[in-house]
Amino acid sequence: MGKMLGGDEAEKDPDAEKKEEERQEALRQQEEERKAKYAKMEAERENIRQGIRDKYGIKKKEEKEAEAQAALEQAAEGSLTRPKKAVPPGCGDEEEEEESIMDTVMKFLPGPLMDMFNKK
Repeated sequence: MGKMLGGDEAEKDPDAEKKEEERQEALRQQEEERKAKYAKMEAERENIRQGIRDKYGIKKKEEKEAEAQAALEQAAEGSLTRPKKAVPPGCGDEEEEEESIMDTVMKFLPGPLMDMFNKK
């Protein structure tokens, strides 16, 4: 009846706080062990991955990106402006496109018409 009225709140287990600390410490220790276990497993996996990369001559994505970035920086080293963007094939080369279209049309024309166009 005293618990219902709140009379026994002052009489807590004196070892409860100590037990709670031990429980928290045990949880921290388990978490550290788990992290160490997974770090070890990941290191073993990385060793296996590196062995495969070495065997087949594959580079890591980070290495490829670093090499590409270094190449861009080296190319733009002497330039004061930003690097030019690559022009896709067929863009800006109108003369070449027209010639190739005319060549294609000429292939399909009959002989007399082809001669008429060649005279011009």
